[in-house]
Amino acid sequence: PEGGAVEMKTSHFTAVGVLAAALLVSGSSTPYKRGDPVPLFANKVGPFANPSEQYEYYTLPFCAPREEERKSQHLGEVLAGDRMMKTLYQLPFLIEFTGRKLCSYTLDPPDIEAFQNAIDGDFYFEFIYDDLPVWGFIGEKETEIVHGAEQTVYYLFTHYIFSITHNGNQIIEVNWEHDPESRLDITDATNELPVTFRYSSKWVKTHLPSRDHVVKDTQQHLEIRWFSIFNSIVTVLLLTGFLATILMRVLKNDFMRYAKGEEEQAVETDESGWKLVHGDVFRYPANKELFSAILGNGVQLFCLVMGVLFLACLGVYSHYNRGALFVAALLIFAFTSGINGYVCGAMYSKMEGTNWVWSLLLSYFLFLGPFFVMATFLNFVAVAYNSSTALPFGTVVIILLILTLVSFPLCVIGGISGRNFSAPFAAPCRTTKMPREIPQLPWHRQGPVQVLMAGFLPFSAIYIELYYVFASVWGHKLYSLYGILTLVFVILIVVTSFITISLTYFQLAIEDHHWWWRSLFSGGSTGLFIFGYCIYYFNFKAKMNGFMQTSFFFGYMGMVCFGAWIMLGTVGFYSSLTFVKYIYRSIKCD
Repeated sequence: PEGGAVEMKTSHFTAVGVLAAALLVSGSSTPYKRGDPVPLFANKVGPFANPSEQYEYYTLPFCAPREEERKSQHLGEVLAGDRMMKTLYQLPFLIEFTGRKLCSYTLDPPDIEAFQNAIDGDFYFEFIYDDLPVWGFIGEKETEIVHGAEQTVYYLFTHYIFSITHNGNQIIEVNWEHDPESRLDITDATNELPVTFRYSSKWVKTHLPSRDHVVKDTQQHLEIRWFSIFNSIVTVLLLTGFLATILMRVLKNDFMRYAKGEEEQAVETDESGWKLVHGDVFRYPANKELFSAILGNGVQLFCLVMGVLFLACLGVYSHYNRGALFVAALLIFAFTSGINGYVCGAMYSKMEGTNWVWSLLLSYFLFLGPFFVMATFLNFVAVAYNSSTALPFGTVVIILLILTLVSFPLCVIGGISGRNFSAPFAAPCRTTKMPREIPQLPWHRQGPVQVLMAGFLPFSAIYIELYYVFASVWGHKLYSLYGILTLVFVILIVVTSFITISLTYFQLAIEDHHWWWRSLFSGGSTGLFIFGYCIYYFNFKAKMNGFMQTSFFFGYMGMVCFGAWIMLGTVGFYSSLTFVKYIYRSIKCD
Protein backbone atom coordinates (compact mmCIF):
# COMPACT_ATOMS: atom_id res chain seq x y z
CA PRO A 1 0.00 0.00 0.00
CA GLU A 2 2.86 2.35 0.77
CA GLY A 3 4.44 1.81 -2.66
CA GLY A 4 1.04 2.33 -4.29
CA ALA A 5 0.68 5.65 -2.46
CA VAL A 6 4.06 6.75 -3.78
CA GLU A 7 3.10 5.87 -7.36
CA MET A 8 -0.21 7.69 -6.95
CA LYS A 9 1.50 10.87 -5.69
CA THR A 10 4.01 10.72 -8.55
CA SER A 11 1.28 10.28 -11.16
CA HIS A 12 -0.71 13.16 -9.62
CA PHE A 13 2.25 15.54 -9.85
CA THR A 14 2.92 14.56 -13.46
CA ALA A 15 -0.76 14.70 -14.47
CA VAL A 16 -1.20 18.21 -13.04
CA GLY A 17 1.87 19.47 -14.92
CA VAL A 18 0.81 17.87 -18.21
CA LEU A 19 -2.76 19.19 -17.92
CA ALA A 20 -1.62 22.74 -17.12
CA ALA A 21 0.82 22.69 -20.02
CA ALA A 22 -1.82 21.39 -22.43
CA LEU A 23 -4.28 24.12 -21.44
CA LEU A 24 -1.76 26.91 -21.92
CA VAL A 25 -0.29 25.84 -25.26
CA SER A 26 -3.39 24.77 -27.15
CA GLY A 27 -4.54 26.85 -30.10
CA SER A 28 -6.62 26.80 -33.31
CA SER A 29 -7.02 28.65 -36.61
CA THR A 30 -9.47 31.56 -37.07
CA PRO A 31 -12.43 31.56 -39.51
CA TYR A 32 -12.63 34.54 -41.90
CA LYS A 33 -14.97 36.06 -44.49
CA ARG A 34 -13.97 37.55 -47.84
CA GLY A 35 -12.30 40.92 -47.36
CA ASP A 36 -11.60 40.48 -43.64
CA PRO A 37 -8.26 42.04 -42.67
CA VAL A 38 -5.57 39.54 -41.66
CA PRO A 39 -2.48 41.31 -40.28
CA LEU A 40 1.00 40.25 -41.34
CA PHE A 41 3.56 40.52 -38.56
CA ALA A 42 7.32 40.75 -39.06
CA ASN A 43 9.05 38.51 -36.56
CA LYS A 44 12.78 38.18 -37.08
CA VAL A 45 15.77 38.07 -39.40
CA GLY A 46 19.02 36.18 -39.02
CA PRO A 47 21.66 33.97 -40.65
CA PHE A 48 20.06 30.84 -42.07
CA ALA A 49 22.87 28.63 -40.74
CA ASN A 50 22.57 30.05 -37.19
CA PRO A 51 19.04 29.44 -35.90
CA SER A 52 19.79 30.92 -32.46
CA GLU A 53 21.17 34.17 -33.88
CA GLN A 54 17.97 36.14 -34.39
CA TYR A 55 17.34 39.86 -34.70
CA GLU A 56 14.23 41.96 -34.91
CA TYR A 57 13.06 42.44 -38.48
CA TYR A 58 13.42 46.20 -38.50
CA THR A 59 17.06 46.12 -37.44
CA LEU A 60 17.55 46.02 -41.21
CA PRO A 61 16.50 49.22 -43.05
CA PHE A 62 13.15 47.99 -44.37
CA CYS A 63 10.30 50.47 -44.59
CA ALA A 64 8.46 50.33 -41.26
CA PRO A 65 5.16 51.77 -39.99
CA ARG A 66 5.42 55.22 -38.44
CA GLU A 67 4.06 53.94 -35.14
CA GLU A 68 5.41 50.73 -33.71
CA GLU A 69 2.66 48.20 -33.00
CA ARG A 70 3.65 44.91 -31.41
CA LYS A 71 1.58 41.76 -31.23
CA SER A 72 0.70 40.52 -27.77
CA GLN A 73 2.57 37.25 -27.19
CA HIS A 74 2.26 34.44 -24.70
CA LEU A 75 5.14 33.05 -22.67
CA GLY A 76 6.06 30.34 -25.16
CA GLU A 77 6.47 32.78 -28.05
CA VAL A 78 8.74 35.00 -25.96
CA LEU A 79 10.85 32.00 -24.90
CA ALA A 80 11.17 31.02 -28.56
CA GLY A 81 12.65 34.42 -29.38
CA ASP A 82 9.60 35.79 -31.23
CA ARG A 83 9.28 39.58 -31.34
CA MET A 84 6.35 40.30 -33.65
CA MET A 85 5.66 43.76 -35.06
CA LYS A 86 2.93 44.86 -37.45
CA THR A 87 4.02 45.63 -41.02
CA LEU A 88 2.75 47.78 -43.88
CA TYR A 89 1.61 44.71 -45.81
CA GLN A 90 -2.16 44.38 -46.27
CA LEU A 91 -3.38 40.91 -47.26
CA PRO A 92 -7.18 40.76 -46.83
CA PHE A 93 -8.80 37.34 -46.92
CA LEU A 94 -9.42 36.05 -50.49
CA ILE A 95 -8.39 39.36 -52.11
CA GLU A 96 -5.91 38.87 -54.97
CA PHE A 97 -3.71 41.56 -56.49
CA THR A 98 -0.40 41.88 -58.32
CA GLY A 99 2.42 44.38 -57.89
CA ARG A 100 0.85 46.53 -55.19
CA LYS A 101 3.26 49.20 -53.98
CA LEU A 102 4.41 48.85 -50.39
CA CYS A 103 6.71 51.86 -50.08
CA SER A 104 9.42 53.88 -51.80
CA TYR A 105 12.44 55.45 -50.11
CA THR A 106 16.15 56.07 -50.56
CA LEU A 107 18.86 53.78 -49.25
CA ASP A 108 21.84 55.56 -47.71
CA PRO A 109 25.32 53.98 -48.02
CA PRO A 110 25.09 52.56 -44.44
CA ASP A 111 21.71 51.02 -45.33
CA ILE A 112 23.18 49.43 -48.45
CA GLU A 113 26.09 48.03 -46.45
CA ALA A 114 23.64 46.60 -43.91
CA PHE A 115 21.79 44.78 -46.68
CA GLN A 116 25.07 43.59 -48.21
CA ASN A 117 26.21 42.17 -44.87
CA ALA A 118 22.83 40.46 -44.48
CA ILE A 119 23.13 38.88 -47.92
CA ASP A 120 26.70 37.78 -47.13
CA GLY A 121 25.36 36.11 -43.98
CA ASP A 122 22.58 34.41 -45.98
CA PHE A 123 19.95 36.18 -43.89
CA TYR A 124 16.37 34.94 -43.95
CA PHE A 125 13.27 36.63 -42.56
CA GLU A 126 10.19 35.26 -40.86
CA PHE A 127 6.71 36.73 -41.13
CA ILE A 128 3.68 35.55 -39.18
CA TYR A 129 0.33 35.43 -40.99
CA ASP A 130 -2.62 34.09 -38.99
CA ASP A 131 -0.14 32.35 -36.66
CA LEU A 132 1.51 30.62 -39.63
CA PRO A 133 5.22 31.23 -40.29
CA VAL A 134 6.33 32.57 -43.67
CA TRP A 135 10.01 32.31 -44.55
CA GLY A 136 12.00 34.05 -47.25
CA PHE A 137 15.43 35.48 -48.04
CA ILE A 138 16.59 39.10 -48.09
CA GLY A 139 18.42 38.82 -51.38
CA GLU A 140 21.18 36.95 -53.16
CA LYS A 141 24.64 37.46 -54.58
CA GLU A 142 26.20 36.30 -57.80
CA THR A 143 29.70 36.28 -59.23
CA GLU A 144 29.97 38.03 -62.58
CA ILE A 145 32.84 38.88 -64.92
CA VAL A 146 33.29 42.63 -65.10
CA HIS A 147 36.12 43.98 -67.28
CA GLY A 148 37.78 40.57 -67.26
CA ALA A 149 37.74 40.22 -63.47
CA GLU A 150 35.36 38.42 -61.11
CA GLN A 151 33.10 40.67 -59.07
CA THR A 152 30.46 39.88 -56.48
CA VAL A 153 27.12 41.47 -57.36
CA TYR A 154 24.50 41.93 -54.62
CA TYR A 155 20.79 41.82 -55.41
CA LEU A 156 17.98 42.86 -53.06
CA PHE A 157 14.57 41.23 -53.54
CA THR A 158 11.97 43.98 -53.93
CA HIS A 159 8.84 42.10 -55.04
CA TYR A 160 7.34 39.57 -52.61
CA ILE A 161 4.69 37.10 -53.79
CA PHE A 162 2.48 35.52 -51.12
CA SER A 163 0.73 32.30 -52.13
CA ILE A 164 -2.00 31.56 -49.58
CA THR A 165 -3.93 28.29 -49.41
CA HIS A 166 -7.45 28.34 -47.97
CA ASN A 167 -10.47 26.01 -47.62
CA GLY A 168 -13.18 28.64 -47.89
CA ASN A 169 -13.10 30.26 -44.46
CA GLN A 170 -9.74 29.29 -42.96
CA ILE A 171 -6.13 29.88 -43.92
CA ILE A 172 -4.37 26.54 -44.31
CA GLU A 173 -0.88 27.37 -45.53
CA VAL A 174 1.24 30.35 -46.63
CA ASN A 175 4.24 30.30 -48.97
CA TRP A 176 6.59 33.02 -50.12
CA GLU A 177 8.53 33.59 -53.31
CA HIS A 178 10.14 36.55 -55.01
CA ASP A 179 9.79 37.89 -58.54
CA PRO A 180 13.13 37.11 -60.24
CA GLU A 181 12.58 40.08 -62.58
CA SER A 182 12.39 42.50 -59.66
CA ARG A 183 15.83 42.55 -58.14
CA LEU A 184 17.69 45.69 -57.18
CA ASP A 185 21.45 45.81 -57.74
CA ILE A 186 22.96 47.17 -54.51
CA THR A 187 26.61 46.40 -55.29
CA ASP A 188 27.61 50.09 -55.17
CA ALA A 189 27.55 51.21 -51.53
CA THR A 190 29.08 54.62 -52.12
CA ASN A 191 26.01 56.47 -53.39
CA GLU A 192 22.37 56.73 -52.38
CA LEU A 193 19.98 54.38 -54.14
CA PRO A 194 16.19 54.69 -54.55
CA VAL A 195 14.18 51.52 -53.89
CA THR A 196 10.53 50.55 -54.29
CA PHE A 197 9.09 47.47 -52.60
CA ARG A 198 6.04 45.74 -54.07
CA TYR A 199 4.05 42.65 -53.19
CA SER A 200 1.40 40.35 -54.68
CA SER A 201 -1.26 38.09 -53.23
CA LYS A 202 -2.44 34.75 -54.67
CA TRP A 203 -5.17 32.59 -53.13
CA VAL A 204 -5.43 28.86 -53.81
CA LYS A 205 -8.43 26.71 -52.83
CA THR A 206 -7.80 23.36 -51.14
CA HIS A 207 -9.98 20.49 -49.96
CA LEU A 208 -8.05 20.06 -46.69
CA PRO A 209 -10.34 20.59 -43.65
CA SER A 210 -7.61 22.11 -41.45
CA ARG A 211 -3.95 23.02 -41.42
CA ASP A 212 -3.19 19.88 -39.40
CA HIS A 213 -3.67 17.85 -42.60
CA VAL A 214 -0.94 19.67 -44.54
CA VAL A 215 1.74 17.22 -45.64
CA LYS A 216 5.16 18.72 -45.03
CA ASP A 217 8.46 17.90 -46.69
CA THR A 218 9.50 15.93 -43.61
CA GLN A 219 6.96 13.26 -44.55
CA GLN A 220 8.48 12.56 -48.00
CA HIS A 221 11.17 10.15 -46.76
CA LEU A 222 8.96 8.54 -44.13
CA GLU A 223 9.32 5.04 -45.60
CA ILE A 224 13.12 5.21 -45.58
CA ARG A 225 13.06 6.64 -42.08
CA TRP A 226 10.84 3.87 -40.74
CA PHE A 227 13.10 1.29 -42.38
CA SER A 228 16.18 2.79 -40.72
CA ILE A 229 14.47 2.91 -37.33
CA PHE A 230 13.27 -0.68 -37.77
CA ASN A 231 16.79 -1.86 -38.60
CA SER A 232 18.19 -0.10 -35.56
CA ILE A 233 15.53 -1.51 -33.24
CA VAL A 234 15.90 -5.07 -34.57
CA THR A 235 19.69 -4.92 -34.17
CA VAL A 236 19.42 -3.67 -30.61
CA LEU A 237 16.74 -6.20 -29.67
CA LEU A 238 18.81 -9.07 -31.09
CA LEU A 239 21.85 -7.99 -29.11
CA THR A 240 19.75 -7.48 -26.01
CA GLY A 241 18.11 -10.88 -26.38
CA PHE A 242 21.47 -12.52 -26.90
CA LEU A 243 22.87 -10.99 -23.72
CA ALA A 244 19.67 -11.79 -21.79
CA THR A 245 19.88 -15.46 -22.78
CA ILE A 246 23.49 -15.72 -21.70
CA LEU A 247 22.83 -13.90 -18.42
CA MET A 248 19.84 -16.08 -17.53
CA ARG A 249 21.77 -19.29 -18.23
CA VAL A 250 24.71 -18.10 -16.12
CA LEU A 251 22.39 -17.12 -13.27
CA LYS A 252 20.63 -20.48 -13.43
CA ASN A 253 23.97 -22.28 -13.18
CA ASP A 254 24.98 -20.05 -10.24
CA PHE A 255 21.76 -20.82 -8.35
CA MET A 256 22.20 -24.55 -8.93
CA ARG A 257 25.84 -24.43 -7.85
CA TYR A 258 25.09 -22.52 -4.65
CA ALA A 259 22.15 -24.81 -3.81
CA LYS A 260 24.34 -27.89 -4.33
CA GLY A 261 27.08 -26.40 -2.20
CA GLU A 262 24.67 -25.75 0.66
CA GLU A 263 23.39 -29.33 0.52
CA GLU A 264 26.94 -30.66 0.72
CA GLN A 265 27.76 -28.16 3.51
CA ALA A 266 30.84 -27.15 1.61
CA VAL A 267 29.89 -23.66 0.67
CA GLU A 268 32.81 -21.97 2.41
CA THR A 269 35.41 -24.01 0.50
CA ASP A 270 33.75 -23.94 -2.93
CA GLU A 271 32.05 -20.54 -2.80
CA SER A 272 33.14 -18.01 -5.37
CA GLY A 273 31.61 -15.25 -7.46
CA TRP A 274 28.85 -12.85 -6.52
CA LYS A 275 27.61 -14.74 -3.46
CA LEU A 276 30.95 -14.17 -1.80
CA VAL A 277 30.27 -10.43 -1.50
CA HIS A 278 26.78 -10.79 0.01
CA GLY A 279 27.96 -9.02 3.15
CA ASP A 280 29.14 -5.93 1.19
CA VAL A 281 26.78 -5.63 -1.76
CA PHE A 282 24.21 -3.61 0.21
CA ARG A 283 26.75 -1.34 1.89
CA TYR A 284 25.61 2.25 1.33
CA PRO A 285 27.72 4.30 -1.10
CA ALA A 286 29.84 7.32 -0.28
CA ASN A 287 28.40 10.83 -0.76
CA LYS A 288 24.84 9.87 0.16
CA GLU A 289 23.53 13.42 -0.33
CA LEU A 290 24.83 13.67 -3.90
CA PHE A 291 23.71 10.15 -4.75
CA SER A 292 20.16 10.78 -3.50
CA ALA A 293 20.02 14.13 -5.31
CA ILE A 294 21.00 12.51 -8.61
CA LEU A 295 18.25 9.91 -8.24
CA GLY A 296 15.66 12.57 -7.41
CA ASN A 297 16.61 14.67 -10.43
CA GLY A 298 16.74 11.59 -12.63
CA VAL A 299 13.18 10.57 -11.81
CA GLN A 300 12.01 14.16 -12.29
CA LEU A 301 13.65 14.43 -15.71
CA PHE A 302 12.20 11.05 -16.68
CA CYS A 303 8.71 12.31 -15.81
CA LEU A 304 9.45 15.54 -17.70
CA VAL A 305 10.40 13.66 -20.89
CA MET A 306 7.39 11.37 -20.60
CA GLY A 307 5.06 14.34 -20.10
CA VAL A 308 6.50 16.23 -23.07
CA LEU A 309 6.25 13.15 -25.31
CA PHE A 310 2.69 12.50 -24.13
CA LEU A 311 1.62 16.01 -25.14
CA ALA A 312 3.49 15.60 -28.42
CA CYS A 313 1.58 12.42 -29.24
CA LEU A 314 -1.66 14.31 -28.49
CA GLY A 315 -0.71 16.82 -31.20
CA VAL A 316 -0.17 19.83 -28.93
CA TYR A 317 3.03 20.93 -30.70
CA SER A 318 2.89 22.21 -34.26
CA HIS A 319 4.61 24.74 -36.48
CA TYR A 320 1.81 27.26 -35.85
CA ASN A 321 1.57 26.70 -32.08
CA ARG A 322 4.71 28.61 -31.34
CA GLY A 323 6.67 28.03 -28.14
CA ALA A 324 4.34 25.28 -26.93
CA LEU A 325 7.23 22.94 -26.17
CA PHE A 326 8.97 25.54 -23.97
CA VAL A 327 5.85 26.26 -21.92
CA ALA A 328 5.10 22.56 -21.52
CA ALA A 329 8.65 21.77 -20.39
CA LEU A 330 8.70 24.68 -17.91
CA LEU A 331 5.37 23.81 -16.29
CA ILE A 332 5.94 20.05 -16.18
CA PHE A 333 9.38 20.63 -14.66
CA ALA A 334 7.90 22.91 -12.01
CA PHE A 335 5.07 20.53 -11.07
CA THR A 336 7.31 17.46 -10.99
CA SER A 337 9.72 19.06 -8.51
CA GLY A 338 7.72 17.32 -5.79
CA ILE A 339 8.75 13.99 -7.32
CA ASN A 340 12.38 15.09 -7.15
CA GLY A 341 12.09 15.92 -3.46
CA TYR A 342 10.17 12.77 -2.60
CA VAL A 343 12.59 10.37 -4.33
CA CYS A 344 15.62 12.14 -2.87
CA GLY A 345 14.14 12.21 0.64
CA ALA A 346 13.04 8.57 0.47
CA MET A 347 16.42 7.28 -0.72
CA TYR A 348 18.33 9.45 1.77
CA SER A 349 16.12 8.08 4.54
CA LYS A 350 16.74 4.49 3.39
CA MET A 351 20.50 5.12 3.49
CA GLU A 352 20.18 6.51 7.03
CA GLY A 353 21.41 9.99 6.16
CA THR A 354 21.35 12.81 8.68
CA ASN A 355 22.17 16.03 6.78
CA TRP A 356 18.62 16.62 5.53
CA VAL A 357 18.81 20.32 4.67
CA TRP A 358 21.89 19.94 2.49
CA SER A 359 20.41 16.87 0.80
CA LEU A 360 17.20 18.73 -0.07
CA LEU A 361 18.97 21.83 -1.36
CA LEU A 362 21.32 19.71 -3.43
CA SER A 363 18.41 17.82 -4.98
CA TYR A 364 16.75 21.09 -6.03
CA PHE A 365 19.84 22.82 -7.43
CA LEU A 366 21.74 19.85 -8.88
CA PHE A 367 20.34 20.27 -12.39
CA LEU A 368 18.48 23.56 -12.10
CA GLY A 369 21.52 25.43 -10.74
CA PRO A 370 23.92 24.72 -13.64
CA PHE A 371 21.08 25.20 -16.12
CA PHE A 372 20.21 28.60 -14.66
CA VAL A 373 23.87 29.70 -14.73
CA MET A 374 24.24 28.56 -18.34
CA ALA A 375 20.98 30.20 -19.43
CA THR A 376 21.98 33.46 -17.72
CA PHE A 377 25.37 33.45 -19.47
CA LEU A 378 23.78 32.78 -22.87
CA ASN A 379 21.19 35.49 -22.25
CA PHE A 380 24.00 37.99 -21.64
CA VAL A 381 25.65 36.82 -24.88
CA ALA A 382 22.37 37.44 -26.73
CA VAL A 383 22.09 40.89 -25.14
CA ALA A 384 25.66 41.70 -26.24
CA TYR A 385 24.71 40.75 -29.80
CA ASN A 386 21.49 42.79 -29.54
CA SER A 387 19.65 39.62 -30.49
CA SER A 388 15.92 39.07 -30.06
CA THR A 389 16.79 35.70 -28.50
CA ALA A 390 17.59 37.56 -25.28
CA LEU A 391 14.75 37.18 -22.79
CA PRO A 392 13.12 40.40 -21.56
CA PHE A 393 13.41 41.22 -17.86
CA GLY A 394 9.70 40.61 -17.29
CA THR A 395 9.93 37.10 -18.73
CA VAL A 396 12.89 36.29 -16.51
CA VAL A 397 10.87 37.47 -13.48
CA ILE A 398 7.95 35.22 -14.47
CA ILE A 399 10.24 32.18 -14.76
CA LEU A 400 11.85 32.93 -11.40
CA LEU A 401 8.43 33.28 -9.78
CA ILE A 402 7.35 29.90 -11.16
CA LEU A 403 10.53 28.28 -9.87
CA THR A 404 10.43 29.92 -6.43
CA LEU A 405 6.67 29.88 -5.72
CA VAL A 406 5.82 26.52 -7.34
CA SER A 407 8.89 24.39 -7.94
CA PHE A 408 10.85 24.94 -4.71
CA PRO A 409 7.90 24.53 -2.28
CA LEU A 410 6.87 21.32 -4.05
CA CYS A 411 10.43 20.02 -3.76
CA VAL A 412 10.47 20.78 -0.03
CA ILE A 413 7.07 19.16 0.52
CA GLY A 414 8.16 16.12 -1.47
CA GLY A 415 11.39 15.83 0.53
CA ILE A 416 9.54 15.95 3.84
CA SER A 417 7.05 13.37 2.61
CA GLY A 418 9.81 11.07 1.39
CA ARG A 419 11.60 11.30 4.72
CA ASN A 420 8.51 10.52 6.80
CA PHE A 421 6.66 8.00 4.66
CA SER A 422 9.34 6.00 2.84
CA ALA A 423 9.64 2.28 3.51
CA PRO A 424 12.87 0.86 4.96
CA PHE A 425 15.56 -0.39 2.60
CA ALA A 426 14.91 -4.08 3.42
CA ALA A 427 18.15 -5.60 2.15
CA PRO A 428 18.01 -9.40 1.71
CA CYS A 429 21.47 -9.80 3.30
CA ARG A 430 23.06 -8.27 6.37
CA THR A 431 26.01 -5.95 5.81
CA THR A 432 29.29 -6.82 7.55
CA LYS A 433 31.14 -4.29 9.67
CA MET A 434 34.38 -4.43 7.69
CA PRO A 435 34.29 -4.15 3.88
CA ARG A 436 35.76 -6.99 1.88
CA GLU A 437 38.90 -6.28 -0.12
CA ILE A 438 38.35 -6.15 -3.87
CA PRO A 439 40.75 -8.38 -5.86
CA GLN A 440 43.05 -6.93 -8.50
CA LEU A 441 41.16 -6.51 -11.77
CA PRO A 442 42.44 -6.51 -15.37
CA TRP A 443 42.26 -3.15 -17.15
CA HIS A 444 39.35 -4.14 -19.38
CA ARG A 445 37.16 -4.99 -16.36
CA GLN A 446 37.76 -1.77 -14.46
CA GLY A 447 35.24 1.05 -14.05
CA PRO A 448 36.14 3.54 -16.81
CA VAL A 449 36.26 0.90 -19.54
CA GLN A 450 32.94 -0.64 -18.52
CA VAL A 451 31.29 2.76 -18.26
CA LEU A 452 32.30 3.57 -21.85
CA MET A 453 31.15 0.16 -23.03
CA ALA A 454 27.76 0.65 -21.37
CA GLY A 455 26.85 3.72 -23.43
CA PHE A 456 27.54 2.30 -26.88
CA LEU A 457 24.55 -0.03 -27.23
CA PRO A 458 21.89 2.47 -26.01
CA PHE A 459 23.37 5.16 -28.25
CA SER A 460 23.19 2.85 -31.26
CA ALA A 461 19.43 2.64 -30.65
CA ILE A 462 18.88 6.39 -30.94
CA TYR A 463 21.57 7.83 -33.21
CA ILE A 464 19.40 7.67 -36.36
CA GLU A 465 16.53 9.57 -34.80
CA LEU A 466 19.00 11.91 -33.13
CA TYR A 467 19.88 13.39 -36.53
CA TYR A 468 16.26 14.34 -37.23
CA VAL A 469 15.88 15.88 -33.78
CA PHE A 470 19.03 17.94 -34.28
CA ALA A 471 17.93 19.02 -37.75
CA SER A 472 14.70 20.30 -36.20
CA VAL A 473 16.10 21.95 -33.06
CA TRP A 474 19.26 23.37 -34.68
CA GLY A 475 17.93 23.77 -38.19
CA HIS A 476 14.79 24.64 -40.05
CA LYS A 477 13.20 21.21 -40.42
CA LEU A 478 9.74 20.71 -38.95
CA TYR A 479 9.54 17.69 -36.64
CA SER A 480 6.19 15.91 -36.47
CA LEU A 481 6.81 12.17 -36.07
CA TYR A 482 6.57 12.08 -32.30
CA GLY A 483 5.32 8.50 -32.33
CA ILE A 484 8.70 7.34 -33.67
CA LEU A 485 10.47 9.50 -31.09
CA THR A 486 8.44 7.95 -28.26
CA LEU A 487 9.20 4.45 -29.56
CA VAL A 488 12.92 5.22 -29.72
CA PHE A 489 12.83 6.61 -26.17
CA VAL A 490 11.19 3.43 -24.86
CA ILE A 491 13.85 1.33 -26.61
CA LEU A 492 16.54 3.55 -25.09
CA ILE A 493 15.18 2.99 -21.57
CA VAL A 494 14.90 -0.78 -22.06
CA VAL A 495 18.40 -1.16 -23.51
CA THR A 496 19.94 1.09 -20.85
CA SER A 497 18.25 -0.92 -18.14
CA PHE A 498 19.41 -4.26 -19.46
CA ILE A 499 23.00 -3.33 -20.32
CA THR A 500 23.46 -1.86 -16.83
CA ILE A 501 22.08 -5.03 -15.22
CA SER A 502 24.49 -7.14 -17.28
CA LEU A 503 27.52 -5.06 -16.32
CA THR A 504 26.46 -5.06 -12.67
CA TYR A 505 26.31 -8.86 -12.70
CA PHE A 506 29.74 -9.16 -14.32
CA GLN A 507 31.09 -6.72 -11.73
CA LEU A 508 29.71 -8.70 -8.80
CA ALA A 509 30.89 -11.97 -10.36
CA ILE A 510 34.52 -10.82 -10.00
CA GLU A 511 33.83 -9.89 -6.35
CA ASP A 512 33.72 -6.11 -6.91
CA HIS A 513 30.93 -4.89 -4.64
CA HIS A 514 31.19 -1.14 -5.45
CA TRP A 515 28.25 -1.29 -7.84
CA TRP A 516 26.11 1.64 -6.61
CA TRP A 517 27.98 4.47 -8.27
CA ARG A 518 29.20 2.20 -11.10
CA SER A 519 25.64 1.37 -12.19
CA LEU A 520 24.73 5.05 -12.17
CA PHE A 521 27.72 6.01 -14.30
CA SER A 522 27.18 3.05 -16.64
CA GLY A 523 23.55 3.94 -17.27
CA GLY A 524 24.33 7.61 -17.78
CA SER A 525 27.31 7.09 -20.08
CA THR A 526 25.01 7.42 -23.10
CA GLY A 527 25.05 11.16 -22.34
CA LEU A 528 28.77 11.18 -23.17
CA PHE A 529 28.08 9.56 -26.53
CA ILE A 530 25.34 12.12 -27.24
CA PHE A 531 27.78 14.95 -26.50
CA GLY A 532 30.30 13.31 -28.82
CA TYR A 533 27.61 13.27 -31.50
CA CYS A 534 27.03 16.99 -30.82
CA ILE A 535 30.67 17.69 -31.69
CA TYR A 536 30.37 15.56 -34.84
CA TYR A 537 27.11 17.25 -35.90
CA PHE A 538 28.47 20.74 -35.34
CA ASN A 539 31.64 20.14 -37.35
CA PHE A 540 30.41 17.95 -40.19
CA LYS A 541 26.62 18.24 -40.55
CA ALA A 542 25.71 21.79 -39.63
CA LYS A 543 27.10 25.05 -40.98
CA MET A 544 26.80 27.01 -37.75
CA ASN A 545 29.45 29.64 -37.06
CA GLY A 546 30.19 32.58 -34.80
CA PHE A 547 30.62 32.86 -31.05
CA MET A 548 26.94 33.36 -30.25
CA GLN A 549 25.68 30.32 -32.16
CA THR A 550 28.57 28.14 -30.96
CA SER A 551 27.98 29.09 -27.33
CA PHE A 552 24.23 28.50 -27.65
CA PHE A 553 24.72 25.11 -29.30
CA PHE A 554 27.29 23.69 -26.91
CA GLY A 555 25.84 25.46 -23.86
CA TYR A 556 22.33 24.09 -24.20
CA MET A 557 23.40 20.72 -25.62
CA GLY A 558 25.84 20.36 -22.74
CA MET A 559 22.93 20.77 -20.33
CA VAL A 560 20.82 18.31 -22.34
CA CYS A 561 23.61 15.74 -22.18
CA PHE A 562 24.02 16.37 -18.44
CA GLY A 563 20.29 15.81 -17.99
CA ALA A 564 20.47 12.64 -20.10
CA TRP A 565 23.33 11.40 -17.92
CA ILE A 566 21.29 11.99 -14.75
CA MET A 567 18.09 10.44 -16.13
CA LEU A 568 19.65 7.36 -17.74
CA GLY A 569 21.98 6.89 -14.77
CA THR A 570 18.91 6.77 -12.53
CA VAL A 571 17.31 4.20 -14.82
CA GLY A 572 20.50 2.13 -14.68
CA PHE A 573 20.74 2.25 -10.89
CA TYR A 574 17.13 1.32 -10.16
CA SER A 575 17.33 -1.52 -12.69
CA SER A 576 20.50 -2.82 -11.07
CA LEU A 577 19.04 -2.42 -7.57
CA THR A 578 15.99 -4.50 -8.52
CA PHE A 579 18.23 -7.16 -10.07
CA VAL A 580 20.66 -7.29 -7.13
CA LYS A 581 17.84 -7.64 -4.60
CA TYR A 582 16.34 -10.43 -6.70
CA ILE A 583 19.46 -12.58 -6.96
CA TYR A 584 20.43 -12.22 -3.31
CA ARG A 585 16.88 -12.93 -2.21
CA SER A 586 17.05 -16.20 -4.16
CA ILE A 587 19.91 -17.61 -2.08
CA LYS A 588 20.51 -18.13 1.61
CA CYS A 589 22.69 -15.42 3.14
CA ASP A 590 24.46 -15.86 6.46
